[in-house]
Amino acid sequence: MPRATKIVATLGPASSDPAVLERLLRAGVDVVRLNFSHGTAQDHRDRATLVRETALRVGKPVALMADLQGPKIRVGKFAEGKVQLVDGAGFVLDAAREQPGDVDAVGLDYKELPRDVKPGDRLLLNDGLIVLTVQAVRGEQVHTTVTQGGVLSNNKGINKQGGGLTAPALTAKDMEDIKTALSFQCEYLAVSFPKNATDMEMARQLANVAGEPYRHKPALIAKIERSEAIPQLEAILKASDGIMVARGDLAVEVGPAAVPALQKKMIRMARELDKITITATQMMESMVLQPVPTRAEVSDVANAVLDGSDAVMLSAETAAGQYPVQTVEHMALIALEAERAEDSVLDGDFSRKRFGRIDQSIAMGALFTAVHLGCKAIVALTESGSTALWMSRHSIHVPIFGVTSSPQSERRMALYRNVQPILMDAHTDRDEALADAERLLVARGVLMPGDTYAITCGEPMGYPGGTNMLKVCRVA
Repeated sequence: MPRATKIVATLGPASSDPAVLERLLRAGVDVVRLNFSHGTAQDHRDRATLVRETALRVGKPVALMADLQGPKIRVGKFAEGKVQLVDGAGFVLDAAREQPGDVDAVGLDYKELPRDVKPGDRLLLNDGLIVLTVQAVRGEQVHTTVTQGGVLSNNKGINKQGGGLTAPALTAKDMEDIKTALSFQCEYLAVSFPKNATDMEMARQLANVAGEPYRHKPALIAKIERSEAIPQLEAILKASDGIMVARGDLAVEVGPAAVPALQKKMIRMARELDKITITATQMMESMVLQPVPTRAEVSDVANAVLDGSDAVMLSAETAAGQYPVQTVEHMALIALEAERAEDSVLDGDFSRKRFGRIDQSIAMGALFTAVHLGCKAIVALTESGSTALWMSRHSIHVPIFGVTSSPQSERRMALYRNVQPILMDAHTDRDEALADAERLLVARGVLMPGDTYAITCGEPMGYPGGTNMLKVCRVA
């Protein structure tokens, strides 16, 4: 069995060397994340080119994910780079301050903070390590008392406990970054801090316009990291192609104890709506500095796999860590072990499902047939990748092969759980396409004489959304 759960790795100083990147892809990276919070537009274009060239050399489909920065809800800079805040001391967040900060006050990148808070609100800085309680708002100044002190350094993030900051999901920088991301035709565009479906609809409109010259539309991933997004989760999912369970900022806003249950809820709802899920944040954090993960991290990754995540994501571990390749190797092994323990719940899924489309019904029929006949593989001949996506929403121990003539669809399917993308020449004749697909899988050692497999396709060939045929074959 090939590994079903995919691995997303963030590109950064530790992984931008061509030799290291090649080792990462060979170790199991399926999607490379470009973090638009750092670097210039040309940096991202150069890295995208590097990924495309390396993936071609390695001989595997690799998707590119452009991750937008979103609003900068941060403090400004300090004269000494950092200050020590003491419990009980007063501290002012000043939106009008131009000079560097000190132990008494600091400026703000987020100028709207005085309008978003009131006395009694709790502000969490630096991922919740520092807590400030608002005492008063005077013009552009937010006067607070340090409830939980610590070292506060330049440009650390600000969260409001319980949510409520009005910063828009898409900034002017994000709008320019969307143009950059579409210039290299990223397969996935991750939108930071969306609060509702409207944020995602706006991002899609901007992405489709930016991609028009290239005849390319990226899939949109909503990063769920605001408490306001939780009640809007279903609407956000319907407006997106998938979600990222971004546990860092989300934990700060809703409290760390609430996140595990929310993670399971989000993944379950996404799968029910045929959407993609990525579980992210601090999955192998200790491996930034250590060559092996902690037992807790191993359990965290395994549980994300058992929850049904399409992918698990690495951030600083591969972007700036000392052991990027070893981290990917460990993550791949953990995912494989967890998948071996996974139960198939296909029959139960069918009892709750109703299908209104022919292509979706064919996809489900292929799953049911393959599982109950003991097929070696399921092969989906697909233009857009939709048939493979629908199949991948169900936990089965039969590998799915998404065979397509579209390089864009091949790379997009690299993120789908339990789907192995394969590029094949385009065919107009159905029988030629079926025979060619079988030859490819036999050549790869997936199928051998005597093996049975289920294969789906559409007639006439070459039309997205046209899957209307299921055939069970035995290799001669």
